[in-house]
Amino acid sequence: MRIQDLLNFLESKAPGMLQESYDNSGLLVGDPRWEATGVMICLDSTEEVIEEAIAKKCNVVLAHHPIIFSGLKRITGKNYIERAVIKAIKNDIAIISCHTNLDHVQEGVNHRICAHLCLIETRILSPKKDLLQKLSVYVPDSHLEAVETAVFTAGAGQIGSYSECSFTSDGQGSFKGNEHSNPRLGARGKRETVGEKKLEVIVPVWKTGSVLEAMKQAHLYEEVAYDLIPMQNVHQEVGSGMIGRLEKPMATMDFLNFVKNTFQCGGLRYTTPVNEKIQTVAVCGGSGSFLLDTAIRSGADVLVTSDFKYHQFFDADGRILIADIGHFETEQYTIDLLFDWFAEKFPTFASHKTGVVTNPINYL
Repeated sequence: MRIQDLLNFLESKAPGMLQESYDNSGLLVGDPRWEATGVMICLDSTEEVIEEAIAKKCNVVLAHHPIIFSGLKRITGKNYIERAVIKAIKNDIAIISCHTNLDHVQEGVNHRICAHLCLIETRILSPKKDLLQKLSVYVPDSHLEAVETAVFTAGAGQIGSYSECSFTSDGQGSFKGNEHSNPRLGARGKRETVGEKKLEVIVPVWKTGSVLEAMKQAHLYEEVAYDLIPMQNVHQEVGSGMIGRLEKPMATMDFLNFVKNTFQCGGLRYTTPVNEKIQTVAVCGGSGSFLLDTAIRSGADVLVTSDFKYHQFFDADGRILIADIGHFETEQYTIDLLFDWFAEKFPTFASHKTGVVTNPINYL
């Protein structure tokens, strides 16, 4: 198996184009053509993790956080980033990051947090816009089912919990091929009129290429007439944070202690409780203060996340409970998430969870 195979799998689960513009997910060090001998899964690809990968004979380190976040003008070993990169290059270790794209998918980082909190009826807290487009294609009646099946198989027609969603309308199409054409219906130089269906489906932007290719392969015509129209609808299964509810309400302090124990927090910062009980819970792995207003509007009793600054705690303003449990703590189970994905997809491939605790914060 090549490293490219691992990249292709990650792309199918957490497409790279879903990462934030500031992010640097993907292959950071190494050659995708290398044979993959094993993968070490971690949050941070530090020197210690690279050494661990070498000891375990893994030539791939898969990290949540990108070790290279901005451009490196020199690699001289002056800091932990450059030392890790040098060690990886000297030992032919590839480094892959799967960061905010993994945060944004339905079954990603936040879903795993919800699972550990035993939340039910979960959904994306802040769905993203500008990720959907409508494909309209004109198909002869005889090939409607074939084209429809092809685009569905390629990933079109998904709306929330429903798949194979489409709309068709009747019409007639006409065409006349010139001397350079090779019509599959009719003859050159003669205008043909054909009963057609207008097929409309929703396509996620990252699946555009595969859907169009499948559509053209299944279509009868040499030249296919179609439109792609950007949509303002949010993508219900892609976005920031998640929200769900406890099956039974918990007393606020009991809930906070439950969170502290579940995530093994060295400390937990929280605002003055608003309600006696907690039931609706919003979560965000990593730095989630930007979701505070969204969590309030969504009716959450608490926002479980990290990296709130002092003055941002005031913004709760008696409307919600903020539980800041630590950046590492919110994301630690991402290692399990990625390991489970690889174990299911590549059961005979050597996948390892790091034994190195990369949390840079200590507590007294």
